[in-house]
This record gives sequence, structure tokens and C-alpha cells, in this order.
Amino acid sequence: MGLPFSTSSTAGLVVAALVGVVFGVLLHRGGVGNYNVIVNQFRLKDFTVLRIMFTAIIVGGVGIALFHKAGLAAFHIKPAVLAPVITGALIFGVGMVLLGYCPGTGVVAVATGRIHAMVGFLGMLAGGIAYAFTFPAIQDGFMKIGDFGKVRLPEITGIPEVAWWAGLAVIAGILFVFLPKTRSPE
Repeated sequence: MGLPFSTSSTAGLVVAALVGVVFGVLLHRGGVGNYNVIVNQFRLKDFTVLRIMFTAIIVGGVGIALFHKAGLAAFHIKPAVLAPVITGALIFGVGMVLLGYCPGTGVVAVATGRIHAMVGFLGMLAGGIAYAFTFPAIQDGFMKIGDFGKVRLPEITGIPEVAWWAGLAVIAGILFVFLPKTRSPE
């Protein structure tokens, strides 16, 4: 069956933009466009980010799984390649600790008038441009180190997808009950 439009059509792009705006508004309303909330997550004083991320992962993942099962969405699995994933995760983590924002929350912070976040936003753009220019030089070497192909955890482990989602939901529930509900000041 599928959706009545493709993501490359004008309607698909409009829907994607609207979903992005709604996501940004929800990030803002959740408080993660606030530098203090992000930094205090790393200081283990405010677990708002963890709560929001677990909620987004579970709701989004289960939603996509249900859409896929109903024939309304298709999986487009990217290859699991360890060297670039680990390198990207390190760059992302260091950048988030230094700046106090991840790419999504950085854009939210810029959109809500936080001037200091603009430095990080410009850094993200510069990093994306640098990656685009260096990609041809690294695509046949570095970008293939540790390539496991297009795999997912259910296929690798033999554990059904529903069990992965249930396990994540249980972990999230336990964390939500036992983590303090403090929130960093604006």
C-alpha cells in the first residue's frame, strides 16, 4: 500500500518539514533546548535528556515497526560499519559536551534566540562541509573498516524485534521510576 506520497515529492517534503517543526517544538517544550539541561545531564544532575531520548526512541521505533508491519513504511537499513560509527559517535559526544547541545537541540536553541548556540550551529555546518569534501578520499578505505553489512539487532542476536522494544520499554520504565525528576533552571 504505502503512503500517498514519496519523500522526494513536494508533498513529502512539506510533511517532512512539518514533522521537523513539530519535533523541534517538542524538544523546546521538553526543555532540551536549554544549555543547562544538557550540561546537567552530563553532570548527572538532570535526567530530562535521558527521559526524552528514551521516550522518542521507543515511540518512534515502535511507530515505525507498526507502520512497517502495516505496509505503510519500508526499512532502509544502512550498513553497520564500526570505524566511521565509532568515530562519528566520539565527535558527536565531544561536541555535545563542549557545546552543551546536540545537533537537534542546537537548532532548537538557535531558533529560540540563544545566540551562543549559533557558534555550534556554524560548527555543525563547517563539519558537514568538511565531511562532504573528504568523503571521496575516505569512502573506499576508512568507511569500510568493520563493515557488517545491512544488519539489525534482531538479525544479529536472534532476539525478536518485539522483545527488543519491550526490553527498552522496561529499562525506560525502571529509569523513569528511579531517576530523580529534577529540572535545570532556565
